[in-house]
Amino acid sequence: MAHDRAPADGADTPVGAPLVVLQDVQKHFGSLHVLRDINLTVHRGEVVVVIGPSGSGKSTLCRSINRLEPIDSGTITIDGQPLPAEGKALARLRADVGMVFQSFNLFAHKTVLENVTLGPIKAKGIGKAEARRVAMELLERVGVANQAQKMPAQLSGGQQQRVAIARALAMRPKVMLFDEPTSALDPEMINEVLDVMTDLAREGMTMVVVTHEMGFARRAAHRVVFMDGGQIVEEADPETFFTAPRSERAKDFLSKILTH
Repeated sequence: MAHDRAPADGADTPVGAPLVVLQDVQKHFGSLHVLRDINLTVHRGEVVVVIGPSGSGKSTLCRSINRLEPIDSGTITIDGQPLPAEGKALARLRADVGMVFQSFNLFAHKTVLENVTLGPIKAKGIGKAEARRVAMELLERVGVANQAQKMPAQLSGGQQQRVAIARALAMRPKVMLFDEPTSALDPEMINEVLDVMTDLAREGMTMVVVTHEMGFARRAAHRVVFMDGGQIVEEADPETFFTAPRSERAKDFLSKILTH
């Protein structure tokens, strides 16, 4: 199926200049060295899928890109700007980085529509009418426009995660980070979220996706990054990685997951 990968459609989504650049990034949790010498460049319009065993540092890597996890040393730049430490500059930069988590993190006391309009109104100063118009377009795009007036608790997990994606997109981010966005979902809901993500990839959104969903990695990634023990062990296009991994660790990982 790898030849059906969306970005391989070529001219539709050309991969451009570097957008997210991590250089020599180190991170410890106490004595645990969770990110070791991470060097990674994500180009504009590129979909990078990060895979690896549990505890390999994938989520920490993802969360360090918008400073939800501060790093010990090294540099991270987004569109040429170094990550600010705190304050308004960090808030501005975070507005350029959409984040979708394992848990949906929607505001429970606000409607679906309010969840999606809140950020653009408060953080970007967009007028309420315009924010509502954009929010409804995005909810339509992710297939939940008919749920706009409901509270999150009235939605299925798959619907809530699609609202979370719409909420992140409403900020018009330069890059979207997905940290295991389907791992809290029931199996029948996983594809409805992955389908939205595949469409985003096809439309040229720059994406960093931490996931256990190998089918999505084969279908939507330009590049697969395999992590183990806090390091990037190897990276390759999906076809190469899944059919001819170079490292023993990747071969071992794939043999465990692809046989089930």
